[in-house]
Order: sequence, then C-alpha cells, then structure tokens
Amino acid sequence: MSSTYLSFVVTTRNDNHGGDLLKRTQTFLSGLITQTNKYKLNSELIIVEWNPPRDRPRLKDVLRIENNKFLEIRFIEVPNEIHQKYKYADTIPLFQMIAKNVGIRRAKGEFVLCTNIDILFSDELMDRIANNKLIKGHFYRCNRCDVPKEVMDFDTLEEQLIFSKKNIIQRHGRNPKFINITTDLPLWTFHIPFVALTLDFFAKWIKKIIWKKEVQILNQLDFMACGDFTLMSKQDWLDIDGYVEIDLYSLHVDSMALVSAKALGKNQVVFKKSECTYHIYHKDGWSGFDNPLDMIKFLIKRPSIDWYSIGHSAEYLIRKKTNWEINSKNWGFFKQNLKEDLVKAIK
Repeated sequence: MSSTYLSFVVTTRNDNHGGDLLKRTQTFLSGLITQTNKYKLNSELIIVEWNPPRDRPRLKDVLRIENNKFLEIRFIEVPNEIHQKYKYADTIPLFQMIAKNVGIRRAKGEFVLCTNIDILFSDELMDRIANNKLIKGHFYRCNRCDVPKEVMDFDTLEEQLIFSKKNIIQRHGRNPKFINITTDLPLWTFHIPFVALTLDFFAKWIKKIIWKKEVQILNQLDFMACGDFTLMSKQDWLDIDGYVEIDLYSLHVDSMALVSAKALGKNQVVFKKSECTYHIYHKDGWSGFDNPLDMIKFLIKRPSIDWYSIGHSAEYLIRKKTNWEINSKNWGFFKQNLKEDLVKAIK
C-alpha cells in the first residue's frame, strides 16, 4: 500500500452499547470501505477495542470486511488489565478519549481523523477530505446530523446517504457562513439569508463589547459533537498531546482538544453544510436522554469534569498560549506493546 494519507481512529467494544452496536459498526465500516474505494483515498482505519468483554468474540472475528482496496484496517486491543487500573473502571467500561489516544499515537497517516462507529460521511465531505488539500496547522470540524436508525435497513451506502439527507432529526455544529450563531436556532433562520446574516452581525459585535478577547476566541470554536469529527495532522495531534487523559467520564474532553489546538496556534476550519456526518441515532448516547433528569442519574455513576472549570481554564490557555499539561509522555500507552491484528488493503 502506498503512503497513508489519512488515519481514521475509532474505539468500541463488543458490548451492544446503545443497541444494534454490531450493526452500526458494520454500517460504518462498509460505508467507509465504499467511499475510500470511490475516492481512491489511501487510508487506514484503527479500531481500538478497549476492555473487550470476556464472554463475547473480538470485533475482528465478527465484522465483515470485503473489497477494501484503499483501506487498511488495524484492530488494537487494550486489555482488561489496563482498564482495571482506573478508579471508575466498574462504571465506565470504555474510556473513549484515552482509547482514541492509543490510535493517534500509532497512526501512520499524515492526517488523523478521530470519529465514532455510528457515523456515515456525506459524499461531499469525503470528496473534500480526499482531494489532498488538508493543511498542517489547521484543525477541521463539520456538522453532525442525527438520523433515524432505520438508515441501517438500506443495503447500499448510496441509499443510506439519500435517506439520511432527507431525514435529519437534528443538526449540530457551526455554519461557516454564520460562525457567531449556532445551528440550534430554528431552521427558518438559515433559510432566509438576511435574517441569519443580521443575527450573525449583531452577535459578533455584542460579543466584542461584553466579552473578553479570550472568551470571544473560545466562542468561535465549534465544540458541538466534536467527538464525532476532529481532524488534524498527526503532528498537530502530537503537538497538543492528544486528548487529555483523566480517570473520569469523557464528557467535554473532546472540546478540550479544540482548546489546546487553538491555544497553540492552530486554525479552525468548519466545513460547508453539505460536508457533514450522519450520526445513527441510538439510546444511551449523551444526546439520547428523553428526560433531562436522567443525565443527572447518569453522571452520578460516571463523574465527569464540569464545563465551568474547563471554561475558566480554557481562557487561561488561550491567554498564555499553552496546553493543559496533564498528560504524561506515555499518553496513549505509547510505550506499551499492545496486541494488534491487521487486515491489509487488497489493491
């Protein structure tokens, strides 16, 4: 296989989290193979299998891998012995961002995209990525569009993408044309360009008047659903020391990586509205609570770092142009020899 341009990094375990986990993973994998073939994208997929259940088969033994001409697939296992060293190991079966660090440190690609196994990429997004115009010193974000799980009932990626485009439940992220307002506003706001342009203009100047410079900078960052899509060069990931590794639930840790990147001088690029991901909606995800009180019950069992603390610390990072300085040099268990299985591309 010629030099790897892009490494896709995901993490999971065969525990049926959220229901239909294997079906969602297979949908993601098959779609990725189809698109890397279509756009001739020399790439690798790193699947970090964290703390695999002892009573279930490994993912490499149950996932169907066919016709992967441009995609090398690597299964890296983080065993239960490592997982049990964490204080909340019994209530958090997978430390998502630490697991992604395992993939980042071992990635062969010039660029590394951290994403998730319940994601489909729009053709517009994959075309943008595959045109070999990504730039070091930039970090890339895109909108996440939640779609019904029935998208998995279609056999081909083409059908899945057509269904997704027509059945968006909710869109998360910034609009690059109106960076000062969020896509959480009513849809009609963006259907009438003058309204969105006016709101964006006033939001920009109001923020300049009432907010400190650091807060203004942080408010421009596209934090929403950034755990599903954060893309930058391998060197830039190394510069920021990957995701912060803490023995807590991973809420907001994905956002901390964006703060690191901005504080260290990386530039944010938000892809166009059509260049989005489609998230296969499921229960048990952070956005899957019907009752807001269930979030409190969830976090009682899985403590996390609060946004207030992150926000104040982030202002300091932006002002001082420094990093969190939490990770050790061994972040991502770089010095550990972890079990790896390889499925080579069949070009």
